[in-house]
Amino acid sequence: MIENKITRMVEKDGVPYLVFTPFLGLSFLSHGFSTRLGGVSEGEFSSMNLSYERGDKPEAVDENYRRICQAMGVSDENLVFSQQVHDTRVVRVEKPGRYLKGIDGMVTDTPGLVLTTSYADCVPLFFADPIKKAVGLSHSGWRGTCGEIGKATVNKMQEEFGSVPSDILAVIGPSICGSCYEVSQEVAEKFPSEAIWQKKDSPKDKYQLDLWKANQLVLKGAGLKEENIYLSGVCTCCNSNVLFSHRASGGKRGNLNGFISINIF
Repeated sequence: MIENKITRMVEKDGVPYLVFTPFLGLSFLSHGFSTRLGGVSEGEFSSMNLSYERGDKPEAVDENYRRICQAMGVSDENLVFSQQVHDTRVVRVEKPGRYLKGIDGMVTDTPGLVLTTSYADCVPLFFADPIKKAVGLSHSGWRGTCGEIGKATVNKMQEEFGSVPSDILAVIGPSICGSCYEVSQEVAEKFPSEAIWQKKDSPKDKYQLDLWKANQLVLKGAGLKEENIYLSGVCTCCNSNVLFSHRASGGKRGNLNGFISINIF
């Protein structure tokens, strides 16, 4: 299911993307999460692939970025990319056009900058502080979740902007759901019991991992109010006709991107 009370699909200029209702009332920011629709890429990348590193034509990816940014009303010239490595490093960014190596999380209070991170089942974490007018965006796979990158992002917002955790709103974005995400016992043992279970017909050494629940626990532990932690409720694997999913496609896919930006008034 793509649409629910937290997640909506909107479309502009033939480009559909997802938005989150808790952020729609925050006039100081723009945000969105791409789908696999509305671009120009072909084959397994069809059609809104936003990765330059999976073998797609660079000119196609350029056009896809131009289209999605235009649809969301942000500047593709002010994008800030991160080269994600499933770590927990979070940095403050103040200038556009930087390709940040080894970084999975970014925060900013600079108007006009567009933070963007890539996904195809991992968990996007969107952050907004309406008091300090600051935002963050972090990539949380199972390693990042285990390492509590959500908490690291909140800590970075505290350090850089004086954010108070109880003021911060967070959205756990579209990603693989627990029912679709089977992991080994070795991985499962790294997570709290509330986030893992076994299906009746599963082998003894296979478990289901709920990264949504795990990230909720991390964010609550970071000091966010429970009512300020929102779950998009959209599974990339269940909706692989609309969203890229590594598991559903066997690795033959493009990338989705999350975007967040502070508006220039």
